[in-house]
Amino acid sequence: MAATTKLAFALFFASSLCIQAALGEIMCETLLKDKCAFAVASSGERCVLETYTTRGRFTEYQCKKSEVIADEKLAGYIETDECVSACGVERRSVGIGSDSLLDPTFLAKLCSPQCYQNCANIVDLYFNLAAGEGGFLPDMCKAQGGHHRAMIELMSSGEAEEEYASAPAPAPSQWI
Repeated sequence: MAATTKLAFALFFASSLCIQAALGEIMCETLLKDKCAFAVASSGERCVLETYTTRGRFTEYQCKKSEVIADEKLAGYIETDECVSACGVERRSVGIGSDSLLDPTFLAKLCSPQCYQNCANIVDLYFNLAAGEGGFLPDMCKAQGGHHRAMIELMSSGEAEEEYASAPAPAPSQWI
């Protein structure tokens, strides 16, 4: 009898997800971990993948809504696999942070026309993360052409500044 109840609950849960999808409602808490990062709930909050440890041994992933609000046009959106690839982001990214903006390889992908011109959700997220650190993403993308000042100003340690300043600039076809 318990197995029948579990099966009925599983079918109910699966059908409720299908109904939400059909209605266009996206709730972070119901997204699978492989669709969580770079998704935006129907309410406009960005979804974030978090980890927690159970029984002191197993690390599990859980999708939750964050306090970060996306552009209202992006509400109810799950990022495409094409944009994830073009922008150099990972579906299994845990949390939301600006650290990746300090990586010249990541920034080159983010600023590439394939990402910057076609993936508004990811660009909006990193635009806001850069702004939160006192940066301006379009200037940072231009800095990819060899003018590193915008990136250097974002860096907090002298060692990181030297590492970035000595990094080779990406090919012109990769920046805007």
